[in-house]
Amino acid sequence: MEKRKWIVINYNLPSEPSRLRVAAWRNLKKLGAVNIQQSMWVLPHSDGNYSALQAISQEMESNFGEVLLMQCEFLEPRYEQKVISYFNNARDEEYNEFIEKCGDYFKELEKEIAIEKFTFAEIEEEEEELNKLLSWFSKLESRDVFNAPKSSYAKEKLDQVQKAFDEYSDMVYKHNNK
Repeated sequence: MEKRKWIVINYNLPSEPSRLRVAAWRNLKKLGAVNIQQSMWVLPHSDGNYSALQAISQEMESNFGEVLLMQCEFLEPRYEQKVISYFNNARDEEYNEFIEKCGDYFKELEKEIAIEKFTFAEIEEEEEELNKLLSWFSKLESRDVFNAPKSSYAKEKLDQVQKAFDEYSDMVYKHNNK
């Protein structure tokens, strides 16, 4: 069986301005990379990940940073499993935050129903929030290459949010078309 290949980026950036380190951290997190040592991040090898890390590397180097970009494979399955668990833990943290925001969405809809705020403007506002959740979930899903344990629960919550929005929309329609 062929071993999975990984891409590792190790970097050193000047301490000032701090925005360079923050930008690097944010860009790596957006990709779904996990930090395995100080300033050492790893991603499963793919053309997309490689291209993205090349762009990040170029940005770092243009700001007087030092970068090493490497391809590797683990010598023993236990080491790879350890890194996969880092990926799943990182995704589960993100899914937990997403699930919490879904709960906030339910509370908001419940509040609007309780005060009978059945307006088209409110539907547009709630739809905008729903679209943010849909976009967020799509990003989480694209980073979840190892199917983190919380992914199915997060998807279930998103489905419930969509259903709740549809039900609220029906209420608003009925209220305004009497």
